Amino acid sequence: MDVTELVKVSIILLVLATGVALLSRRLRIPYVTGLVLAGLPITELLSRPIGLNPTLVLNLFLPILIFEAGINTDVSRLRSTFKPIALLAGPGAVISSAIIAVLLKFILGLDWIPALFVGVILANTDTVSMIAVFKDIPVPSRLSTIVEGETLFNDAAALVSFNLIVQVYSTGSLTFVEGIQQLLFISLGGCVVGLVLGYLSIPVFARLDDALSSLLLTVAVALGTFQVGQFLGVSGPVAVVVAGLIFGNLGLSGNTSASSRITLLSFWEYASFTVNTFIFLLIGVEIDLITLWRTLPAIIFAVLAYQIGRVLTVYPLLAGVRWIDRPIPLRWQHLLFLGNIKGSLSMALALSLPTTLPGREVLIAIVFGCVLVSLVGQGLSLPWVVKRLKLSKFSEVQQQVEELQAQLITGKAAQDELDSLLKSGVLPKAVYEEMRSAYQVRIAGAEKTLRELYNRRPDEVEGGSGKSSKLEAIRRRLLLAEKG
Repeated sequence: MDVTELVKVSIILLVLATGVALLSRRLRIPYVTGLVLAGLPITELLSRPIGLNPTLVLNLFLPILIFEAGINTDVSRLRSTFKPIALLAGPGAVISSAIIAVLLKFILGLDWIPALFVGVILANTDTVSMIAVFKDIPVPSRLSTIVEGETLFNDAAALVSFNLIVQVYSTGSLTFVEGIQQLLFISLGGCVVGLVLGYLSIPVFARLDDALSSLLLTVAVALGTFQVGQFLGVSGPVAVVVAGLIFGNLGLSGNTSASSRITLLSFWEYASFTVNTFIFLLIGVEIDLITLWRTLPAIIFAVLAYQIGRVLTVYPLLAGVRWIDRPIPLRWQHLLFLGNIKGSLSMALALSLPTTLPGREVLIAIVFGCVLVSLVGQGLSLPWVVKRLKLSKFSEVQQQVEELQAQLITGKAAQDELDSLLKSGVLPKAVYEEMRSAYQVRIAGAEKTLRELYNRRPDEVEGGSGKSSKLEAIRRRLLLAEKG
């Protein structure tokens, strides 16, 4: 495909995505599900077929998505939910892959290697749809952190496992000890590469004096870290995850100006949104409905297999969390099971299967069918499921308190920025005093209203629930500070 035709195809896809965005909002369906459905008939409109290029997804799209998730992940929140995330993305992914492989081996009669490939691919979860629903329907922050964290590390775990199976298929043998050694080398090596490049980028970032140069640095870190990891034979996705976490929590939390932070985070949000748009449109383009119809029985069995694998990992593992961490409510576990949606990485891994693998085309059709079923079936029902489970119970008073707290935080942050502008000589003294007084009025009004709300009965502020409110969390934090 030449450059001119590529531009034309891109324009068609962008216009189509814009129409999907408008329709999905009006019809109240998830955006990514609408993209996949819109991509199904688009092949007929193009003069030359296009599809999902696995090399492009793994080397360009995946690092962008992982890095964007990393820089937006608060390490303190991640640390507080690390145990359930580690269980789901580590042992959970391995156990689920094994269960799916065993079921496919005995139900569909696949050989062990093809069954293991499909098991790893279908054990991977894509929570883009869930995160989109969370933006419209608020859920507890701990639940959203678990969902985001599992996705962050699950992609890396899937790629590591997939590459190990490729090695077994290529060499013909791999002992258990060798497998563990390879797994540790690839994972820990990726962590080391991410740590080194993440920390090295921070002093460079601190010396850059404009947002656009900083933006170029972050793109180089995201894509470069992945390539360095792949070149050294370690996990590129793990390296990008670690680099993104370091950069987002140390690099952006320093003396970075508010305008630079907004520019960087807005760019990465747009980049992630654009990448997801193209990926899910191309998923629809790649799916051949005639081939899927021919392999429909196998697809149904595969869907049942990965749902069984998810059930037998989510509920037992999270039931045991109560012994090592705060328990996970059963309703949260239901959502983690029902939100087991497949996405772009599953498609890319299916297309990356070795060309010499027996029955490769059938395996690709099975994976594509499972992705379509999960995106359409589970994707469309997800908003209803979240509402039905009643995961969020915010009272009007709680919502008012959070809005006032946001006004306080933003007003004081703006005052800090005004102080720095005055010290640097950018802002005249008269303008500074006028703008600062306007912010002070807003802050004083919010503080007065908050005092009145806090002086009410506790059950009014907490919305009648017996759970600790954010006010209680703040009080505990102040007590810890006094103790220190």
